[in-house]
Amino acid sequence: MMAGMNPGMAQPAADKDDGKLVNLSSAIDKADCFARNVAPGFPMTNLFIGDSRLGCKSDADEQLILHISFHDFVRIKSIKFTEFNQGVDPDQNPTTVKLYVNRSNLGFEDIDDVDPTQELTLTPELLKEDGEAFMTRFVKFQRVKSLTLFIEDNNGAEISSLGMLTIMGRPVQTTNMSDFKKKPDEP
Repeated sequence: MMAGMNPGMAQPAADKDDGKLVNLSSAIDKADCFARNVAPGFPMTNLFIGDSRLGCKSDADEQLILHISFHDFVRIKSIKFTEFNQGVDPDQNPTTVKLYVNRSNLGFEDIDDVDPTQELTLTPELLKEDGEAFMTRFVKFQRVKSLTLFIEDNNGAEISSLGMLTIMGRPVQTTNMSDFKKKPDEP
């Protein structure tokens, strides 16, 4: 029993969080995700399939907004960006990506008015399949319900392309009120 709790009070179920990081792709709420300026043949959903040849591409210019929504709150520890089709066109690789936590409905007209939660500079080495993932400023990524990525520019091409996106973290343990069990009153 927790210190300071009345023995007659309801007790929460034991926490089963093992603390291990997992790929959060199964926690993504695909119905709430969207992309702005995405090429029709290369939708955002391709980023989570695991094949960099499919990927996601911008349509009219190099800028791209990807909004990823999660079913429940998550903690994001790292994000791995992978180049499109093993770097077949390196000029299309994103170079500047801005991350926004829990910001819905950001568009190109207002994204510059909001300070990013974190800004990343992607290098060709980091975009390789065996490249390192970006570590987030973990304190700012503790209760994430949605993540918006703004690909601001690339290596000079007319459009930007990205092969895969892997988000590592873990679900946030929340209290499920149905897990509380009422103890019978003792005489």
